[in-house]
Parts: sequence; C-alpha cells; structure tokens
Amino acid sequence: MPLVDEAQAARVGEALRGPARAYAESPEGFTDSRYYPPPEADAETVARYFLVMVAMDHRLSRPGRPYEARLAGEGLYHGADLLYRLGRRMLDVDPEFFSPERLKRITVEEVRAWLCVGPVCPPDPETRAWLLRDLGRKLRLLYGGSAVKLLEESGGYLHTWDPRAPGLVERLRVFEAYGDPVEKKAMLFAKFVERRGLLQVKDVWNKRVPVDNHLTRIALRLGMVRLEDRLHEKVAKQLETSPWEDVAIRVAVREAWHIAAERAGVDDFLLDDLLWSMGRKVCVHGQPRCMGCSSHPTCLGEECVLRTLCPTGLRLTRPVEEHLFLDTYWY
Repeated sequence: MPLVDEAQAARVGEALRGPARAYAESPEGFTDSRYYPPPEADAETVARYFLVMVAMDHRLSRPGRPYEARLAGEGLYHGADLLYRLGRRMLDVDPEFFSPERLKRITVEEVRAWLCVGPVCPPDPETRAWLLRDLGRKLRLLYGGSAVKLLEESGGYLHTWDPRAPGLVERLRVFEAYGDPVEKKAMLFAKFVERRGLLQVKDVWNKRVPVDNHLTRIALRLGMVRLEDRLHEKVAKQLETSPWEDVAIRVAVREAWHIAAERAGVDDFLLDDLLWSMGRKVCVHGQPRCMGCSSHPTCLGEECVLRTLCPTGLRLTRPVEEHLFLDTYWY
C-alpha cells in the first residue's frame, strides 16, 4: 500500500509556508466574470452553478486529444478553463439550464451542444448527461430542487459521521457525480461555495485538498508518498491502475497534503489553489519547470521553492507522472 512520508510532507509544508500565507492574504474569490457567476448573483444561482459545473469537472482531455479550443473573439482556453468558460456563457444565455427540472431530462445531444466547440469535445458526453440527469432528479426529490437547501441542511459541517444529520460531503454522496471515495468533487464544491460566502465550514479539521492528477503528480515527484514496488512499477511504466489502486494512492496523497497544509499554517482549500495552478504551470507533465518559473507564487526568483526538497528538482530522478487512471468520472 502507498505510504505517507510524514517527515517529507512536513518539510514541504515548511517550504510552502511563505507563499501559502502570502496567498491567503488575498485568495481567489471565484468571481472572475469569464468563469463564474457575478458577485451580485443570488445564492441559489451560485450554488446550482457550482453544483453542476463541479459535477462535470473530470477527465476533460485524453492523450493526444486535449480539451482545448479557441472561442471567437476571446482566445484559446484549455481544460477546466474551457469548461467553466462554457458554463458561464450558458448561465448568461439560459440560466434555467442549471435548474433541476432541465437537468433531469437533459440529453446527450444537449451536452454535446453545450460542451463541444467544433470537433473538440469531452470524451464521455453520454456519461456526463447521465450524471446531470441523476443530479437534477435527486436534487428535486431530496431538497425540493434547491442547492441552497442542501447547504443549509448540512449545518456547516463537511462530515458529521452521524446518519441522522449528515454533513455536506456525506449528503453529496447520493449524487453519482460526487461518488468519488476520495471526495475530490465534494471538497472542490465545498471550496467554491465557501469562498463565495454560501458556506461557513465549522469542522475545518475535516477539510482536505480535492485530489486530482496535478496534486498527485506533485506529491509523487516530491516523495511525499512512497509506493510499493509493484505499484511503483505500474506508475513508472504508465500501466493502467485499478480503481482501488487509484483510491489507495490518492488517499495517501490527500493525507500527505493535509500534513503539509498544517505545517504551512493554512487550510487545505487555500493550499489547493496553489498546488492546482502549480501543477498546470510549474510541475507540469513531462519536464517540470523547476527553474525559470518566476510568474508563479511558489517560485522564489527563478526557482521553485520546493526544488531542493524534490528528487526531480535536484535531478536525482527522472520526472515521474501520476498513475494512469483515465476512464473515471471521480476526478
């Protein structure tokens, strides 16, 4: 089973303390008009929007087939940027699209019309349509169609471990889109709505980073998580892992970053902002940009602040990639 190197996770947290605390002074508010509802939008619109968009926020690209397109008059968007840009455009032209009444009967053709730009499409429109129908039907059945009611009934808790009064993450599990055992989408949704002022998390100790491929890749390169020989060989050779191998790896990654967040003195959601953008801009696929990365908060001068803690940054090992687990809607 994967093991967390707690000492290394603590060292990484110490190195990130400065950048993380500086970022915490003015964190992303998720109000950028290109991607998110405007600050003046009502609570139900905001909550529904993020509930739907996070449900769609998984596996947008495939090897050799990036989810990337140029929108007329706007420029090039890639991955999640394209997804959320298309979401915001839909919100502008047809806000009722995000209502449970529409979602529960959405078709594959409607998903394609929404999320495809010419020949560029997510790889699984059929699955995405199924996830949205499930979301709309259950939101209507369990919460009268109100995403705000879902938040209110959680009582501000992520986890209560009490089936009589479950927390938000526990409530989200009823939706197929939020069924990831490692809770990536649930934590991402909680991060968004907390930052938009719709949720005040009481059990802050239960916050965890939403673990995706970027956070996993960084943790493996840093040696915060160590894999047994058999699993290490699978990762090195980029052989497909099983669902339970994926869960084991990402649980270890999640807890390693929790240790790092505690040592850095910030909560896991704030640290996730830094790590996710770091995975897209600095610790990228292939050859990471350990030097010459001055534009990112985790870089000091021209050097990544983690370089001297990282076997890859020190060029002691070749860059590893995250484990291969493509066909999933967990993350």
